Amino acid sequence: MGHEVRDSVSRGVSLNELGTLAQTLVHRAGKVNVWLFKGEMGAGKTTLIKEIGKVLGVEDSMSSPTFSIVNEYITRGDKKVFHFDFYRINSEREAYDIGTDEYFYSGQYCFVEWPDRIPGLIPEKHAEITIEIEDNTHRTIVVSVHDGEEENRI
Repeated sequence: MGHEVRDSVSRGVSLNELGTLAQTLVHRAGKVNVWLFKGEMGAGKTTLIKEIGKVLGVEDSMSSPTFSIVNEYITRGDKKVFHFDFYRINSEREAYDIGTDEYFYSGQYCFVEWPDRIPGLIPEKHAEITIEIEDNTHRTIVVSVHDGEEENRI
């Protein structure tokens, strides 16, 4: 079982600081490619994912795949980034049927919104980013890394 590290808490993060936070997350996440984004509607999950995409070199405009379930983006280095939104799925089986496990174990970045809808499909090795709303412009962000190997503090 991987180690859970839950000591990375950032309070009072303003929305215009998300770019800096995205750089830190990408730099420190190591080999963890599946990132789970948790938070209520409007917390800023998609906004943070867009900033992470910029850091990774995604040049296309990123948006939440609310109706398509998954969007695929290519980075400047010809790597793929997959952005999932499971808010509207009816069952975990539906997510499985689109090949979620193949995406998750592809070695490419997979950013997952509403992962609570697919608990049985989450790989042991993943990062969890929880965004809590403080007020209209500030968030508390908690990062946990489940790396399946050694502790990885972000």
